[in-house]
Amino acid sequence: MSEVLEADDSEPRCASCGITGGDGINLMLCNACKLVRYCGIKCQKEHRPQHKRACKERAAELHDEILFRQPESSHLGDCPICCLPHSPDRLESVFMGCCGNSICCGCYHADKRRKVKGSLNQVCPFCRHPTPTTTEEERKMIMKRVEANDPHSLFEIGDDRYRTGDIAAGIKFWRKSAELGYGAAHFRLAMSYHNGEGVNKDLKKKMYHLEHASIAGHPEARYNLGCLEMGFGRTERGVKHIIISSNLGFDKSMKLVRELYTGGLVSKEEFATALRTHQAAVDATKSAAEE
Repeated sequence: MSEVLEADDSEPRCASCGITGGDGINLMLCNACKLVRYCGIKCQKEHRPQHKRACKERAAELHDEILFRQPESSHLGDCPICCLPHSPDRLESVFMGCCGNSICCGCYHADKRRKVKGSLNQVCPFCRHPTPTTTEEERKMIMKRVEANDPHSLFEIGDDRYRTGDIAAGIKFWRKSAELGYGAAHFRLAMSYHNGEGVNKDLKKKMYHLEHASIAGHPEARYNLGCLEMGFGRTERGVKHIIISSNLGFDKSMKLVRELYTGGLVSKEEFATALRTHQAAVDATKSAAEE
């Protein structure tokens, strides 16, 4: 009853006791659903039994609004040299430990050829820091960025620790990177919870990290999430994820969209739109330096 009053009343009221805001009374929104307000924790707790169901439903709606929003670009962002979107394939870019930027391979190799031709010193194409000559030098540079809480550098050090067999340290750095919103770190953690590497297998935590990686624009995480949803029988949600991933230029997702179209799970219009959007995303990553 009180929730209906708030929707109709121009003055916000406490959903439990009905008191209006103002005169020193600050009403706080329910953190989960953002629908109702309370004058304090006591009223919020008293109102919880009658509000719980509506709160959970609205919170799920808000979560899905964010989850199914099409990202403007992948989690890798744009190349700082040519300002074009990075390819979803990490092998198509080079991480610079000095400044924490990723340079697309087209710009990186074009810069390298220019320096070799002109007998110039090898420096970072972006920040002009001298290129490290040893792996140890590169690690020290990345660690300086780690100390500054750079999420990409935290992720790269995590990958380095993982590759050298220190899985616990790798997960530690990935967690820090994920806390700062880096999509690739969320994806690595999701795979850790899937495989049980360094952590116990946990489907709930795997889903959590896949969803956060997807929100950050990680196309492979979105693809995996879509496959999981379809495996759970939630076909409509799964198809949405696959199309969003395809729209980011992820070839594996585009291939699956084609199969879903053949199987009648994607309409002709959806398939045609997905084809055009996927190709546009792929074309957008091609710089003049690569051609």
